[in-house]
Amino acid sequence: MSDIAALKKEKQDLIEKMLEMQKQFIEYEHEHGVTGKDYWASQDGLLANYRQDYLDMANRVVDIAHEIVGSSRN
Repeated sequence: MSDIAALKKEKQDLIEKMLEMQKQFIEYEHEHGVTGKDYWASQDGLLANYRQDYLDMANRVVDIAHEIVGSSRN
C-alpha cells in the first residue's frame, strides 16, 4: 500500500469513527439530555474526553488531507 493510500485509509477510518461518535452522542442526548456543563466538563461515561478526542481526530483528518495533496494548514 502506498503512503497516499495508507493516508486515505487512515482518514476514512477516522471519519467513520467520528460519525459513530456523533451517532452515540445523539442517542445519549436523546436518552439523558446534555447540559452545557455535561458537554464541556463531564468526566463520566460517553462524555468523558468526548470533545478532546473528537477535536484530535478532526485535526488529524485535516492534517492528512493536506498531506495527501501536498499543502499545509498555514
